Amino acid sequence: MKNQEKAESLRGVELFSSLEDEELYEIAKRVVIRAFRKNETILFESDTNEYMYIILDGEVKAVQTTEDGKEIILAMHHTGELFGEISLIDGKTIPARVVAVRDSRTVIISKREFFSLIENRRIRDRFLQILCSRLRHSWEVIQMLNFNNASQRVRMLLLLLSQKYGKMTDGEVELNLKLTHQSIAEMTGLTRETVTRVIDKWQREGHVTILKDKRIRLKSGFCTELSI
Repeated sequence: MKNQEKAESLRGVELFSSLEDEELYEIAKRVVIRAFRKNETILFESDTNEYMYIILDGEVKAVQTTEDGKEIILAMHHTGELFGEISLIDGKTIPARVVAVRDSRTVIISKREFFSLIENRRIRDRFLQILCSRLRHSWEVIQMLNFNNASQRVRMLLLLLSQKYGKMTDGEVELNLKLTHQSIAEMTGLTRETVTRVIDKWQREGHVTILKDKRIRLKSGFCTELSI
């Protein structure tokens, strides 16, 4: 890919949203773009990471496997989002395995280039805002996992996802990502069967609609009815 094409790809990345064309072009010359196939592991748990990744197109998940073999999704990252930055800063190992959920293209930034980039005040300020947002999201996930009631836990997850990926459609909130009962189970620490019972009940009651492409549409006010 030519540097000009790279620069155009970087234009939609949140971290670089405040930069001018010439600045994007200079960054394009210093980064690598690589494709990963669906189910390919990008980062292994316990790796010492030397790169940061930004998703140009695609979706990845950060997962941990429990002693009994159960997979728990710690985070989902979509187009425009970054991952791998924490271990890049503190030099410690990756706390989870990162796997491509579907075919994905990523920008790969070396540790050296990363520290050079954040000398730019606008990039540094945006990076700090992203980290703060991640931290707040982590607090909310912990709050979700503290719910003993399965319905409350799933509803809290949908609330968190709607804040980040929701869009209004005919007065209802449509989540702009594909969700299976299994992926919801892995994000909430529940079994797939429990999630299925909860979602099926909400469908019968008209609170949620499962679209053909596995996206979920939520009745207006459904998530906000949860007292948190």
